[in-house]
Amino acid sequence: MRVLGTAGHVDHGKSTLVKALTGIDPDRLKEEKERQMTIDLGFAWMILPSGEQVGIVDVPGHQDFIKNMLAGVGGIDAALLVVAADEGVMPQTREHLAILDLLQVPAGVIALTKIDLAESREWIELVQAEVQEVVQGSVLEGAPVVPVSAITGEGLDALRQVLDEVLARVSPRSDRGRPRLPIDRVFTIAGFGTVVTGTLIDGTLRVGQEVEILPRRLAARVRGLQTHKQKIEIAQPSSRVAVNLVGVSPEQIERGDVLTVPGWLEPTQLVDAQLHYLADVPHPLRHNQQVEFFSGAAETTAFVRLLGVHSLAPGESGWVQLRLARPIALVRGDRFIIRQASPSLTLGGGVIVDALPRRRHRRFHPEVLQRLEVLAHGTPADLILDLLDRCGPLPAREVIDQVAMPTATASQALVQLWQQGQVFCLQPENSADCDLEVLLTSNRYITSWGGWNALLTRIVAEVIRFHRDHPLRQGIPREMLKSRLRMETRLFNEALARALDQGALIEMNSLVRHPDHRVRFSPEQQRAIDKVLSQFRTHPYTTPSYKEVVALLGESVTQALIESGQLVRLSADVLILPETFAEMVAWVKRTITERGSVNVAMLRDAFHTSRKYALALLEYLDDQRVTRRVGDERVLR
Repeated sequence: MRVLGTAGHVDHGKSTLVKALTGIDPDRLKEEKERQMTIDLGFAWMILPSGEQVGIVDVPGHQDFIKNMLAGVGGIDAALLVVAADEGVMPQTREHLAILDLLQVPAGVIALTKIDLAESREWIELVQAEVQEVVQGSVLEGAPVVPVSAITGEGLDALRQVLDEVLARVSPRSDRGRPRLPIDRVFTIAGFGTVVTGTLIDGTLRVGQEVEILPRRLAARVRGLQTHKQKIEIAQPSSRVAVNLVGVSPEQIERGDVLTVPGWLEPTQLVDAQLHYLADVPHPLRHNQQVEFFSGAAETTAFVRLLGVHSLAPGESGWVQLRLARPIALVRGDRFIIRQASPSLTLGGGVIVDALPRRRHRRFHPEVLQRLEVLAHGTPADLILDLLDRCGPLPAREVIDQVAMPTATASQALVQLWQQGQVFCLQPENSADCDLEVLLTSNRYITSWGGWNALLTRIVAEVIRFHRDHPLRQGIPREMLKSRLRMETRLFNEALARALDQGALIEMNSLVRHPDHRVRFSPEQQRAIDKVLSQFRTHPYTTPSYKEVVALLGESVTQALIESGQLVRLSADVLILPETFAEMVAWVKRTITERGSVNVAMLRDAFHTSRKYALALLEYLDDQRVTRRVGDERVLR
């Protein structure tokens, strides 16, 4: 699941394009309909050519509503920058591009809209060249430019394909087990109560989960979850989510609050940050200058304390400590924007390096600046978490070897992360020897929540892909799954054991399946199955051969009947019903108990069958270690 955000100048056709792509009008307010202009955030979704769903956040382009625009672009995976072919690059085009650049949006596509209004193809090419020149040096440098018309439909299929290709190259967001939902809408639905929406980051949400809403620490419970108007049990990172809450009222929540799980996130009013001041701002940034601060969906007034410099010139970067007017839930690595209130102007933005510095820094103290430099690259614990998030489970010894720091420092940081529960043994938690002291000298795997969830997503996706390609199979054979994942045996065994322990997958008879997978036959297939099984019931001891059943039902349906237990395959060509199998096995056991042994002829005569069926059953019981052959006789093991 990915989220796409629009950007661009007012009246360049963002909402019209979204409606043409999705069939959903993102302008939901009466005033927006009357003024034919987007005022607040709008939302839509579509299915890309690959089959992946993508959510779309449509933002206003008018300079009066930049605040609303900033509330929508914080959690997007890619940007759709819209430029009208009949007008070209305009002021909000440049401001929105600067914001995307400051937020380091991972990828983007440029839609050249209203080509039906352009005076000529040559003009369209000139505008395209202008756009490509403007985006040079930004996160959208080299982004594909797709000419489209939302009115005629020209270029829409090409745009969908390009969006699919671009989003496929964006790395999925880490699931660090600490879900955050910056709230961008709050409303109520009759009969359901309070609903909040946002783009989920850093973790998953589940129905029934206890949550809290920051900064006021409101306790609530997740009553229901939806994405794209579809009910779900679990919401995944990087998806648009609507959360139905119990225990809070809409009046208690506002845009910019953060929904998360209790106990880990502390709101702050003081943050240390690295700030880039935009080159086209007409004046330097002064110490203690008042600005508007935006991060996620939150906004507040802030004062900028410059560290190490007296002022910051346009185009320069530096260290700052931001004093916020009210508490906001932030974490290290969050990106932010600062703006000037009047006249309205985007000043710059950057990244939080410490969300809880606790105290005001001495502005020109060398130790303060040195500490910020270290934090910018990450603490030892941050570097270890980053390694495990990117590389997934690794042997503990290998983690120590791979991080570029002294062994004692790395070990101390690893112990700290282990004690905090951010790093853990890959094998299920009930494993007796999951002790860090042991793991540091062994080859057992450890992982972070981000690394584990990324690996689990990969494993589950492979199982789901098998279900999609083979819908009549109960599951993928365990060895086939390992081969497809190209995983070392020990890592695969430990990872699968944890996935099974969590209930993310189910294993039965060496077949691995997703809990939601069910084999479903078409009405035509079911009629054919009923006819064949009727033959088995009519002649239970001289049943149709495997080849005959395949000729009637097909290989995949026949295999599905065997995997589901509706037929038992005794040999390459002998199939019987499970009740017949149970009857014959009971006879074999009883006869051996009474007479000491049994042979093929005795079984053949008892059930009026042929030697082929009797021999197949006894050899099958030998393989299953129920019986043992002694000469021509069978005895119980």
